[in-house]
Amino acid sequence: MKKSVENLATSKITGGKRYPNRTRRKFQLDRYPVETLSGEQVTVTRKVRGHGRKFALKTTDFVNLAIPGAKVKRTKILKVLKNPSNNDYERRGVISKGAILETESGQCRVISRPGQDGAVNAILIK
Repeated sequence: MKKSVENLATSKITGGKRYPNRTRRKFQLDRYPVETLSGEQVTVTRKVRGHGRKFALKTTDFVNLAIPGAKVKRTKILKVLKNPSNNDYERRGVISKGAILETESGQCRVISRPGQDGAVNAILIK
């Protein structure tokens, strides 16, 4: 998944070949996204730049549900109803930010990024 630093697809005005000034650094390389599915909770830890760690959910079966006028409670996920970010995600049941989930307490919308934050937080909509 190494990408070029400059646009090397075109040639120079003189007809010569373009060469990169330098290659990509380790911190500039892309990674495959962690697509959260429903199931027994599995967390992935990744090392990031600056000796930090990033936690991502591979699978989860609970959501932290914020109910208006009440406290936050942990509720079981029944299924993914809709995912407006990607039709393929909706078909496969991937949980991402903006996804509409069916829970035991009703329908909710995900407001966190499970592949980046390591938690599924949602707001009750019905």
